[in-house]
Amino acid sequence: MAKAKYLVELPHTNEECLQAMDEVAAKGSKFLPKVYWGCMSGIHTGWAPLEAKSEEEVRNLITGSLVRNKARITKVDQFTEKQVASFHKV
Repeated sequence: MAKAKYLVELPHTNEECLQAMDEVAAKGSKFLPKVYWGCMSGIHTGWAPLEAKSEEEVRNLITGSLVRNKARITKVDQFTEKQVASFHKV
C-alpha cells in the first residue's frame, strides 16, 4: 500500500502549551522534529506534514491525551496544472 500525505494539526491553548509540547516530545525523535509550532507567534497549534499508509497510522504517532484528543488529521494532495485544468472540464 502506497503512503499518502497528511497534515496533522495539534491545537491547544496557551495554558496547555507546555503539556502539548511535552506529549509530542515524549514520542521521541521521530515525531518532534516534524512538528512546526506557531506558539511563539501567539497561535497555539503545531503542524506536522507526515506520510503514512493510513490515518490510523498517523494517529498512532500521536501520544498523550491532550494532543491526541484535539488532533486534526487531514489527508492532503497536490495537483499539477494539467489536473487543475481538467477539473474545469467536469
